[in-house]
Amino acid sequence: MVRILLVDDEPFIVQGMKAMIEQESPAYVIAGEAADGQEALEFLKHREVDLIIADIQMPVMSGLELLETIRKEKISDAYVMILSGYSDFQYAQQALRYDCIDYVLKPVKQEDLRRVLGQVEKLNRQKEEQEEREQILEQAMLSGSISAALTGDMSSQDLEFLERHLPFSGPLRYVELEEAETVEIPEPERKQRVQRLFLACQRIVGKQWENCCVMDKAPDTGKRCVGMLLAAEMASGKQQTEQEYLQAFLERLKTEEGILATAYAGSRAEGLDGLAQSRRTAAMVKSLRVFGERREILWYEEEQEKSHGENVIICKDILDGLVRAAEENDREEIGRKVEELYRQVSSAGMNRQMMNMNLNYLLFELAHLAMQQNDMVSQEEVFSRIRGNGFELQKMRGDQEYVKRFVREYAEYLVSLRKKGSRGVLAEVEKEIGEHYAENLTLKEMSRKFFVNSAYLGQMFKKKHGISFKEYLNNYRVEQAAELLLRTDKKIYEIAEAVGYHDLDYFINRFIAVKGCTPSRFRKKTREEEE
Repeated sequence: MVRILLVDDEPFIVQGMKAMIEQESPAYVIAGEAADGQEALEFLKHREVDLIIADIQMPVMSGLELLETIRKEKISDAYVMILSGYSDFQYAQQALRYDCIDYVLKPVKQEDLRRVLGQVEKLNRQKEEQEEREQILEQAMLSGSISAALTGDMSSQDLEFLERHLPFSGPLRYVELEEAETVEIPEPERKQRVQRLFLACQRIVGKQWENCCVMDKAPDTGKRCVGMLLAAEMASGKQQTEQEYLQAFLERLKTEEGILATAYAGSRAEGLDGLAQSRRTAAMVKSLRVFGERREILWYEEEQEKSHGENVIICKDILDGLVRAAEENDREEIGRKVEELYRQVSSAGMNRQMMNMNLNYLLFELAHLAMQQNDMVSQEEVFSRIRGNGFELQKMRGDQEYVKRFVREYAEYLVSLRKKGSRGVLAEVEKEIGEHYAENLTLKEMSRKFFVNSAYLGQMFKKKHGISFKEYLNNYRVEQAAELLLRTDKKIYEIAEAVGYHDLDYFINRFIAVKGCTPSRFRKKTREEEE
């Protein structure tokens, strides 16, 4: 649709133009009429149009003055067609100076009008396509920046971009949303349900906040999930607390979308740079939640308070001692503390819910302890380790030997973390490069494989070697290529392929950057020197 504003002080001219336009296509709509430039300006302040057809000579304000004003004051970006009874080139020159799409002499011919309308329609279509491309690009950049913020890989450019494009500027928290499921469902169907939940969340929060709903990968499972950046402004805008807002949100999900969901709310962050920590704590609440009756919302602060409250954790001193014994890898003390815990539980007549809270406290503390042992360990690894040990809360409630074995194995894991440290992880990465340098290795892949934040791994790598991971990998490949050049008669392209380069020109450029000459020159020169 092309919306048109007709500006002329002669009514019969306006009526004639309307008749000609209506003959062309229903897609051309007369949005308004004005008798002079000033009246047109007032119209444009409140309405948008695609094309202004204006007479050059009018009282109060001429067509040229109207064109000049809307361009200089940026009142409208509509295309402008000037009508004139004068063929003077000076008028046309003035009109073109202010980006007039066409200068047409009266009386206007149907073919001239058709040409201009077709041109505007084409330009509108191109503009819409360009805006759509820009919107897609901007959305991709936004998703990438949010993903970086969630994983702790956010750069200063990501932060600046998010601050410009997200509709809030204050405190926030990460909330993982999970549709309640009573039975296991196939993965394809699970993905469809996650997508349905995501779209439903966007509809409920509304246009203003839709970018606060994100498709994510759950830190504890690696599976797709839906996350919400719950900004304090979302709740305050409705005169609600965060708890009230989230409760109302889940209620609307149930009544309007037919989706029963659970929310795991992480710790409160003062800004976007704290979002990764909030996401980690949301995952911790989810992974270490109390196993009992279903609850719609679990808040990190509430779970932490329950875990640490003296009225709830009646065995706190015993559990703290058990955690210390695990940290010190004291196998005998671990056994004693577990036995003491069960004696206390038995004498206190503790019910299942209270026992769950005690064990939940223990798991919280053990998880925190692991992340304190090694500044490179990720929460994903900790949860993976807990699950990998065959952790079952039901067994922990009634089986002392199971708990002893679980905590002792976890203590060994803590020892390995202390030994491993950043130096150990870097050694593992270097070993991986040495064994698989010809494959498509990336820093991101290494960070996933060794459960390390990729930004931190990159910093540690550069600190040790003085160059980036990518440069180190390139240099290593070049050194391997140099060995093959000297020890074999393989062709250059074969050597390039053998060390991981599938673009011969790129390989040659990298080789020159490291060795100062082409691979052929290096082979010839070195062999001549050896002779």
